[in-house]
Amino acid sequence: MSTEVYDAIIVGAGFAGIYQLYALRQQNLSVLLLDSAPDVGGTWYWNRYPGASSDVHSFTYRYSWDKELLQTYPWKNWYLSQPEVQAYLGHVVDRHDLRKHIRFNTYFTGAEFDEETNTWKVRIQGAQDEPLTTRFLLTALGPLSNKNYPDIKNFDSFQGEVYHTGAWPDTYDFRNKRVGIVGNGSTGSQLLVALAKESKHVTSFQRNAQWNVPNGNRPVTEEERTEVNANYDRIWDDVRNSSVAFGITEGTTPTFSVDDDERRRRFQEAWDKGNGFRFMFGVFSDTTTDRKANDAACAFIKSKIEETVKDPDTIRKLIPTEPYARRPICNNGYYETFNRDNVSLVSLKETPFTELTPKGAKTSDGVEHELDVLIFATGFDAITGSYRNVDIRGRNSRTLREHWAERPSSYLGFSVSSFPNLFLLSGPHHPFTNAPPQIEAQVEFISDLIRDFGIGFGGTVEATGEAEKDFTDLSNSIVEGSIFHEAKGWVFGENVEGKKHTTLFWFAGLKKYREYLKDVRENRYKGYTIT
Repeated sequence: MSTEVYDAIIVGAGFAGIYQLYALRQQNLSVLLLDSAPDVGGTWYWNRYPGASSDVHSFTYRYSWDKELLQTYPWKNWYLSQPEVQAYLGHVVDRHDLRKHIRFNTYFTGAEFDEETNTWKVRIQGAQDEPLTTRFLLTALGPLSNKNYPDIKNFDSFQGEVYHTGAWPDTYDFRNKRVGIVGNGSTGSQLLVALAKESKHVTSFQRNAQWNVPNGNRPVTEEERTEVNANYDRIWDDVRNSSVAFGITEGTTPTFSVDDDERRRRFQEAWDKGNGFRFMFGVFSDTTTDRKANDAACAFIKSKIEETVKDPDTIRKLIPTEPYARRPICNNGYYETFNRDNVSLVSLKETPFTELTPKGAKTSDGVEHELDVLIFATGFDAITGSYRNVDIRGRNSRTLREHWAERPSSYLGFSVSSFPNLFLLSGPHHPFTNAPPQIEAQVEFISDLIRDFGIGFGGTVEATGEAEKDFTDLSNSIVEGSIFHEAKGWVFGENVEGKKHTTLFWFAGLKKYREYLKDVRENRYKGYTIT
């Protein structure tokens, strides 16, 4: 078999992989993009559950680099549903004639760096005799791609339908069926609101009560769209020079610098406008840094739960006992859904699962919850989990899993020492922000690096161990002692059985991250060894 040789191979056809393909094709490099799905979308291909939606406003949940497309591509509501996001990505691929460089239904199983030729040997499932060789390997596996399931006794005994929201079936019909949803984060809450309207009965198996706010989704008027189009340059400048990169005005006023009435007025205004990140970061400047300020935000949401939900016991179960510091959640109608006759709530904190049975799920109070369908909205093994099932080997055949045995680490959120010419898009310690602008910052830096040092030579670009350690230490120190640590959750890997609490993201915001990248670039890519 003849060997296929490329300048670059990219794995993953989501936001990151598509833009990386476009950027490297602008340099006239030979590039191949691999994806296991039959079409583009990445996480937006696989997560097709009812109610799946972005919680970033439509005008900033897209690429900024195609100005004409920003002005002309339609978006009817303030938030994009899953089909709309996938259709948008497909349109981008076809508009820029990228599909011919993508190989779908192709499972990447691993790669090994050849130190004699300074190339990567890429393996794909079922084609061991047809090696792919590339100078640069760029993995855009997605930070949320390795599905996580809870450890429940007799897991395989349930005889009904079983699904995970991260691998949704092409067809389903839950009418006249009793559905159990395990998990109540962004995905579980969206799914609950949607399925309550079409299923016979839905039981929400709540693992951790979480603070929800409305998303404020509604149709966009023609006047609003015209205003956005007229101000896109300013909007994107604001996004790149903000913390969370959502296109919202971030708060600069301390919580207790205003009186009680003004504080409640501002919370109410944000509640009415909607959006979880706006409520967490756009009302006051210290919600995530000062515990008393955080308590004030919690007290307001608590009052809304008490105003909305009718059953006192359900109210009690829905009120979290931890600060407002998990990944922000927003849904229209989440708390109202628990007033429906066909919806019930089980707190797994109070009555955990004891086992699954042929008929459903049994909890510690002895109740067997009879179900026709059991859905796991239990998320993913974030960031490093995306690499759990692939075998990537750098110098001396050292695996990436071995490299991260003590703790996740990276230089700049995408490079690791001893793994030359490898870039992990949205790898450990990438910014905890709106994804597309964060991805653009990484892709543009990596593409510049390859352009400046990668064309016409057979050498290597490799992060130094010292630079990787320093960046990882910095990422950990930024969030040290913060309220975020108290809430735990998947952001720190604690949703996965046996995975220790660890910092997976950069919490200093997109502006600071872009400034860090700019400093590295302007100092001749300091922190890299280039041979």
